[in-house]
Amino acid sequence: MVEQISCEVLVVGAGPGGYVSAIRAGQLGLDTVIVEGDKAGGTCLIRGCIPSKAVIHAAERFEWLKQHQDGHMGMSISGEVSLDMPALIGWKDDIVTKLNKGVEGLLKGAGVRLLTGWATFLDGKSCWVTDSAGERIAHISTDNVIIATGSVPIELPFMPFDEQRIISSTGALDLDELPAKVAVIGGGYIGLELGCALRKLGSEVTVIEGLDSILAMFDAELRRPLERWLKKNRVTVHTGCTAEGAEVTDSGVDLTWNDGKDSVTERFDRVLVTVGRKANIEGWGLSEMGVKLDDSGRFIAIDSQCQTNMRGIYAIGDVTGEPMLAHRASAQGEMVAEIISGEDCEFDKMAIPSIVFTEPEIVSVGLSPEEAEAAGEQIIVGKFPLAASGRALTLDADKGGGFVRVVARESDHVILGVQAVGSHMAELVGEFTLALEMGAVLEDVAATVHAHPTLTESFHEAVLKSLGKAIHTR
Repeated sequence: MVEQISCEVLVVGAGPGGYVSAIRAGQLGLDTVIVEGDKAGGTCLIRGCIPSKAVIHAAERFEWLKQHQDGHMGMSISGEVSLDMPALIGWKDDIVTKLNKGVEGLLKGAGVRLLTGWATFLDGKSCWVTDSAGERIAHISTDNVIIATGSVPIELPFMPFDEQRIISSTGALDLDELPAKVAVIGGGYIGLELGCALRKLGSEVTVIEGLDSILAMFDAELRRPLERWLKKNRVTVHTGCTAEGAEVTDSGVDLTWNDGKDSVTERFDRVLVTVGRKANIEGWGLSEMGVKLDDSGRFIAIDSQCQTNMRGIYAIGDVTGEPMLAHRASAQGEMVAEIISGEDCEFDKMAIPSIVFTEPEIVSVGLSPEEAEAAGEQIIVGKFPLAASGRALTLDADKGGGFVRVVARESDHVILGVQAVGSHMAELVGEFTLALEMGAVLEDVAATVHAHPTLTESFHEAVLKSLGKAIHTR
């Protein structure tokens, strides 16, 4: 029997943006239903951010244990350090399950109904919901729709995913055994995060990147410590190369790529394809809703309130374009719920931080020096090396040229951007972002007492450097 459901707010997709918008709508007293085909938490919690960071952390621990075989820090481990890949994946899955149940509990606590199934829209305000067998289980009519369908990995047409030999980032997080030799197609943040983790666990890793550099969204100074780590750890990087095809055999994958002159073929145990993600806008009735795409034709067009061209239909997160980041989706989702409840607000953030969990970590918020100058700004820049940070040294966190860099407008000292590269730098990005969001000037940070010994002192020292008041660096 098909259930007839009527609600004030229908959220499609229970990723970070979706479940945050649903929880907030429920808290505001709106009758809310959220539809999700998989587990609550979406790509970030189930297949992306959280499981990948769990695997990355496990890889760091494994590498740390191997270092102690040689007596690192005066401690040594006798015998071999072994890896149980299924147990590692099981530990990761336990974390995901715990957080998934937490999200379900939060939705229930806010009075939100979670419906497991797939929504297919008939028009702008109604949809069928089908179960995993394709049977219709509900018909929903609503006053407001929040589209939070997220994104999916881009698949190369000549190298389709089988999640056995040709794997996506999802498959890379569910490996039943550690591959001896892996090729990573795409030198962006997803490929390099997973590539670094696999190398630490013991895989031989080769990266194939079509552009002239890896992580091309960052400047050369930010990339350099990571490039040093890759070279030191014998990760092979081929830039300016394009994948041409792959032949899957019982024993591996024969991957072929072109370096601009010749075609090269090499055998790998697995090929990890990480050439980007695309908005999930197909197969659920977007055209029936009458919702328009942006000029690129790849994302849903929205205004500053995440409103589409159709009244009462909103879109948030990856489906609306770059930056495809969970924290952007969550902020948008919270705002949209408040707009539907009657509040007057819009999405006007000064900066949205980006983080790459490679070795070392790279973080950026606001403008880089090159971006600021391209925008016509006259700037001053201060940089503090982690090698001069007592806390970084005690944490064994200075790994090959890490630093914190501050970019400010010369005329009034307003901070325009902060970048950092090094171990644990992701934990500082909140302070960087707050400075930009509050419109801080260099003197605000310089006058703030930063606890010693902490990594946050690095931000303080970079600001002092930009003011010509450096204490712990020249």
